[in-house]
Amino acid sequence: MYIPRHIEKVVERMSKRKAVLVLTGARQVGKSTMFQEVYTDYNYVTLNRPLVRESAKDNPSLFFEVNKPPVIVDEIQKTAELFDYIKDIVDENKEKGQFFLTGSQSFTLMKNVSDSLAGRAGIIKLLGLSFREFNLNCYDKPFIPIVKHMEEVEQSKINLDYHVVISFIHKGFFPELYETESNLYDWADYYSSYFQTYIEKDIKDILNIRDESAFIKFVKAVASLTGEVLNLTKIAEVCGKDVKTVKSWLSILESSGLVYLLEPYYNNLNKRMVKAPKLYFLDTGLACWLLGWNTPEQMVNGAMWGHIFETYVFVEILKTYYNDGIVRPPLYYYRDIDKNEIDLVIEQNGTLYPIEIKTTSDPKKSMIKAFGKLANIPGMKVGTGAVVCLAKERLPLMEHVWILPVGMI
Repeated sequence: MYIPRHIEKVVERMSKRKAVLVLTGARQVGKSTMFQEVYTDYNYVTLNRPLVRESAKDNPSLFFEVNKPPVIVDEIQKTAELFDYIKDIVDENKEKGQFFLTGSQSFTLMKNVSDSLAGRAGIIKLLGLSFREFNLNCYDKPFIPIVKHMEEVEQSKINLDYHVVISFIHKGFFPELYETESNLYDWADYYSSYFQTYIEKDIKDILNIRDESAFIKFVKAVASLTGEVLNLTKIAEVCGKDVKTVKSWLSILESSGLVYLLEPYYNNLNKRMVKAPKLYFLDTGLACWLLGWNTPEQMVNGAMWGHIFETYVFVEILKTYYNDGIVRPPLYYYRDIDKNEIDLVIEQNGTLYPIEIKTTSDPKKSMIKAFGKLANIPGMKVGTGAVVCLAKERLPLMEHVWILPVGMI
C-alpha cells in the first residue's frame, strides 16, 4: 500500500520551473516509489542493475535514446557519465520536468549536479515517513510554535495516542515497514538486511574500509550519541580509529542521509556561544536496532529514552521543512559556555522561536529557564515558545510558552 507523501506537491511545483529534479535521501525512504506512483507516464530505469549501469557508462548517448525523457533515473550517482548528456538535452530542449533523478549518496550526486547541471536542476530532500503521513493527514505546513499552526493541527485531528506514537518511534520511518502487517521479527530482519545492504552498496563504493567491524562499532557509537553535542574524540575511542578517520566516516553517514548535524545558533556579536554541532540519527527505528532495543518497552525504559525522544521530535520537525521544499531549514540549537541550552531554535523573519523537548507529560516552568537567554541576542526578537512533550492536550505553560503534545508537530 502506497502512503501519499507530502513532498509530492513540491515535485509538482518544481517540475513546472525546472527541466531536472534531483531527489536525495537515504536508501529506501521511498524516492523512486513516490515518483513511480505519481508519474506513471514517465519511463523508469534504475542504475542499481549492473548490466544497465554498464550500458549507461559504455554508451551514454544511446542510453537516453532507449530511455527517452520524460524519464525517472534511479541511483543516478552511480553513472556520472550521464550528467553531461542530460545537460546537452535540456539545453537543446527547454521543456520542464524532463528528468527526475534520485540518489542515496548525496555527496557524489551533488558534486555531479554542481559540475554539470548548475542552474538547471531543482533539489529536493526526502526523509522517511512522517507521523502526519503515517496518519494520512493532509496538513503539510512547516512546524512553527505559533497559535495559528497549533489551531490548524488540532483541526486536522492528528492521532495523539501514546502507544501509537511510541510504536512509531520504535518502528522507524521506512515506508516498507508499513506496507503490510509486521511483527518484531520482521522489524529486526528488515534493519539487519538494510544495514548490510547499506555497507555493501553505499559504503564500500565510497570508502575503502578494510576493518568492517570497526565501521560497525562506529555507526553504533554514533547512534548511541544521538541528541548530543558532537564529540569526535569520544566516537574515535569507541571504534578504535583516529579522529580524522571518524570525521571522514561521519561525513559519509551525513551525505547518505543517516545523520544530521544541527548547527548551534551563533551570532558574531555574542562570543559566549558553543560552536560544535549537535548530532541526530535520522531514523529512530534504525538507531533502536543498532543499540539492541528490540521492543518499544526496552526503548522507553532505557537510559537513552530522552535522547531518542528528542531525536524523534527534531526529525519530525525537519521533515515538515524538507516536505515543503526547504532544503536548508532555519533550525538551530542554543548553548552557551555557561551551559544554558535550548533543544531547538527556529529562526524566521528576525524572530527566534525556542523549543524544549521533554519525555514528561507534566512540564515545569523550570524547564524553559534558558528561553530568556535569547533576549540577549542583538537584533533578534523572541517569539512564542513550546515544550514538546507527552502531554495529552495543548495548554499554556506561561505567557507566550505552550505545552504541546508530540503528535501536534
